[in-house]
Amino acid sequence: MFNETDIEKFKARVRGELIQRGDPRYEEVRKVFNGMIDKRPALIVRCSGVADVIAAVNFARENHLLTAIRGGGHGVVGNAVCDAGLVIDLSAMRSVHVDPKNQTARAEGGATWGDFDHETQAFGLATTGGIVPTTGIAGLTLGGGIGYLNRKCGLTCDNLLSAEVVTADGRLLRATAGEHEDLFWGLRGGGGNFGVVTSFQYRLHIVGPVLGGEIVYPLDQAKKVLRFYPDWSTAAPDEVRADAMLLSGPEGPALDVIVCYFGALEEGEKVLRPLRSCGSPMIDTVAPVPYATVQNLLTEVFQPGRLHYWKAGFVHALSDDAIEAIVDFFTGAVPGFFAAIAIEHLGGAVGRVGPQDTAFSHRDAQHSLLVLRMWHDPAESEANIDWARRCYRTVEPFLKGGVYVNYLGDEGESRVMAAYGANYERLAAIKKKYDPTNFFRLNQNIKPA
Repeated sequence: MFNETDIEKFKARVRGELIQRGDPRYEEVRKVFNGMIDKRPALIVRCSGVADVIAAVNFARENHLLTAIRGGGHGVVGNAVCDAGLVIDLSAMRSVHVDPKNQTARAEGGATWGDFDHETQAFGLATTGGIVPTTGIAGLTLGGGIGYLNRKCGLTCDNLLSAEVVTADGRLLRATAGEHEDLFWGLRGGGGNFGVVTSFQYRLHIVGPVLGGEIVYPLDQAKKVLRFYPDWSTAAPDEVRADAMLLSGPEGPALDVIVCYFGALEEGEKVLRPLRSCGSPMIDTVAPVPYATVQNLLTEVFQPGRLHYWKAGFVHALSDDAIEAIVDFFTGAVPGFFAAIAIEHLGGAVGRVGPQDTAFSHRDAQHSLLVLRMWHDPAESEANIDWARRCYRTVEPFLKGGVYVNYLGDEGESRVMAAYGANYERLAAIKKKYDPTNFFRLNQNIKPA
């Protein structure tokens, strides 16, 4: 599709690295978070700024190259890289600039939540962000953005004030509530369908120490605790998020409840007391800690390079029948390291935004359920994927049909439509306006109307 002269001309137009097969760093830079992904792009452009992104989009369009966009590279499905095409890699664009007076922050599209929290917490500020520091801000925000502060502060996309986007025709647009407002609406939940977002501006919140940690119960207490959990979590004040996970980790199988209370610590002790005493925990580490401590609770588990398979959906209601089925499946064939059935805590501020106010439409869900399987040896892939699929079939009757787009695998068009929900048609119209040829199609793709 292109020759050496084309490549040399392209290289002269960018300040960042242009990496091809055979380059010493090629094998390293083509890897992404999920070790199952093994794709070999023809070219990787490690952009140094917006001009490089514009040049890369134009080169790929002119040469009809399949194009992937890499922010943090954390997406489980591996759309951040492609075979035989061009990867626009933003990982060198990681600056975060905080405005403490106005409580806002502007971050480049390659920044991670670890980068973002490091800068904002220096001023005692934060916004809802990913619960693993290596997660990219771009993918999380564009998919909606579930995180430990979501019940008090809303989703990440609810805190987005503006975004700068390079569209398929090579233009740089600024999207806000009053400028390219249709694009701004679509970016808040519509995924990476509309362009390369080179920077995000966020609203920040004062976030000092939180009451956070883990409450770990023996597996034989899982049904008792999980029967208590739905009513308690649904009625809990916005300040608390508590995720309940059946997991098989390095210490063996257990029920692990990860807690983050963002509010007055004395009041938090009262709110959490019933949860901490509904069983007899083996471990209870909940204490006043810096927000960054909670943000790093899963860092060791989610090491880049491990093999992942996920299935997810939003929950109708955590009925006794649902809890019985979930626990019975898990205890019937306890898997080795690492497996989890995670029940994530939504509601609160998430549900006080209208389903059509942003592209993220699943505002009524009180919980999201994620079946997660992780392993090291590729020879074990078939067995591990089979376990995850059987687990999901067990829980599927209790799900409400939609799915958080950031947890969606390669599951077909109907599941993509379920992820975008009632907003799909409006998103397809915006896609037609800003990307009529579907140039940006390596994502949970919305086809142009």
